[in-house]
Formats: sequence, C-alpha cells, structure tokens
Amino acid sequence: MTTTTEIYEMLYVSTIAPAACVSVVSTIAMKSRVSNAVRCITGMLIFDGIRFCQYLEGSKDELIALFDRISNDSRHAAVTLIHHGPLQERRFKKFSLAFASGDDFEALSRLETLKGQSGITAFSELLPTLDKEAHCC
Repeated sequence: MTTTTEIYEMLYVSTIAPAACVSVVSTIAMKSRVSNAVRCITGMLIFDGIRFCQYLEGSKDELIALFDRISNDSRHAAVTLIHHGPLQERRFKKFSLAFASGDDFEALSRLETLKGQSGITAFSELLPTLDKEAHCC
C-alpha cells in the first residue's frame, strides 16, 4: 500500500533583528537550501534589506517544526504567520530555496498586514517583480 503525504504551505514575514548583520542573509539561504532539501521542503525567501518573507511547502510536521525554529531564531524579529494550510500542488517543485531580493520596501510591509488566502495572492503577485536567484535542490 502506498501512502501519500499531504503537502502544506506556509507564508510568514519577519524583520531582521537589530543586532543581526545583513550579510547573515546569505548564510541563512545557503544553510536553508541544504536543510530544506533533506526535509523535502521547497519554497522561496525574499529579503528587502529589512524584512524577510518566506513561502514554504512540505509536510505539515516539517513546516511547523521549521516555523518554530525560525520564530526562536535570534536573527528574526516580529515573526508574523500570514498563512498556512493544505496545498494541492507545489509551486516551487525544483527549488529547496529560491532566493529573491526586492527593493520595494512597501510590498513586504503591506504583505505582513494580510492573512490567509489574500496573503498568498499578494505573494504570488509579487513574484514577477523580483530579482530571483533560484537554486535547484
């Protein structure tokens, strides 16, 4: 008998901690790519110089554990969960962590005020405007 694992999605926004150096973002991205690949987590990290926005997809248990680690990570402040729930099909099938930078500081600020599906919609609309550095898993 074959069992399938239900895929979940999660979207959160946080602010880089005052004591954290911006150069830590590349370290976060590199380590996350490896860790996510091992855990079958895919997604995208956006950083605008102030805020992180991360979209993740994988098993519910893995995402909850990862969100807990992120919430307790001293490099993040004001971690806000925008959306989480079941997902029909992965959006980032090929990427353990795609990375994008953005210079529209207002976009992530607006995103952190949204909840649920409206947050996912705003995130999806933001994607074409980003300078992406996508790495396959």
